[in-house]
Amino acid sequence: MSWQDRFSSALQQRKQNHLLRQRQTLHSPQSTHVSCGNAQLLNFCSNDYLGLANTGGDDLARAAQDWQFGSGASHLVCGHTRAHHDLEKALAEFTGYPRALLFSTGYMANVGVISALAQRGDFIFQDKLNHASLLDGAQLSRAKMTRYRHCDYQQLDDLLSATSGACLVVSDSIFSMDGDLADVARLAEISQHHDALLMIDDAHGIGVLGKNGHGVREHFDLPQEALPVYIGTLGKALGGYGAFVAGSDDLIEYLIQFSRSYIYTTAMPPAVAQAMLGNLERARDNKLREALTDRIKLFRSGAEARGLPLMDSESPVQPLLTGSSDRALRISDSLKQQGIWISAIRPPTVPQGEARLRVTLTAAHTAEDIATLLTALESAFTGDVQ
Repeated sequence: MSWQDRFSSALQQRKQNHLLRQRQTLHSPQSTHVSCGNAQLLNFCSNDYLGLANTGGDDLARAAQDWQFGSGASHLVCGHTRAHHDLEKALAEFTGYPRALLFSTGYMANVGVISALAQRGDFIFQDKLNHASLLDGAQLSRAKMTRYRHCDYQQLDDLLSATSGACLVVSDSIFSMDGDLADVARLAEISQHHDALLMIDDAHGIGVLGKNGHGVREHFDLPQEALPVYIGTLGKALGGYGAFVAGSDDLIEYLIQFSRSYIYTTAMPPAVAQAMLGNLERARDNKLREALTDRIKLFRSGAEARGLPLMDSESPVQPLLTGSSDRALRISDSLKQQGIWISAIRPPTVPQGEARLRVTLTAAHTAEDIATLLTALESAFTGDVQ
């Protein structure tokens, strides 16, 4: 088969199985109401949980005057600026760790950290529903990876009991497609009992979890040593761009020396790093978390009253199961005709037969927005019988 035939065959198969992904082009800044193509849509598919993506423009403009545009090189050549250094210090303080290390994206952070920590002959244990970047990092490490059943901590304990060697336990905090929260306190207990290193990707938890939004460690009131490798993103609740790992001095210094996705890439623009300080400060406003909690409760109570197929989630991620991919697409299209934007999530992002609409809520949504959403969802689901 030629390369062209391979491309054509794969694309045709995706189309036939209702799995072809298509980009939608925004003509407005990220917000609860966006301009997409020729339509004005009420947006319920953004990860902008605190509504901060539509802030910070003035910070960025001032930072651009200070730093202009590019960083010019990788961090270890001449691309590491005071702006990066200040943001790392602020993130370490925000999360309660001695140090933090910036990465350009969450994917690069997960791939770079796991592949640097684990080596051939080591063992990695991952939750079955972990993000793709966590799985890819394990494959790059060449360690032996085993995936335990979703949130099945007894199975994880049994697997660790039967393993001799260096072990790394990896899990998301809030799972991105189901919206449920891992029992990180239990993971910490098991990992410490077996002398395994625990790494948590708190991409959907930082800014959301904890009394002050400091993330999953604050939520479970864990000491630093119980969660030694902490991954956070700047592009979801914090409303910006980039990612980081937080941990001990030795951990961060080790990653500077051995994490390939940190070493061999250009540093993020320093103006972006400096502007992120403003959003990090805004994320300390507990009124945003209170508003988000209120919107989640409002949505769930309304969805339950209407008999919508909710999953067990108390997070901003509120999936509604449709089963088949074609049904997910039909309902998503029906909602868009009503001015509501919710993406259809299909395999391979989720297992076969578990396609869904992934509703994401933000502090910036109003009670009226939620009411409009619930009315549209009831109409779309009622009008599309399997």
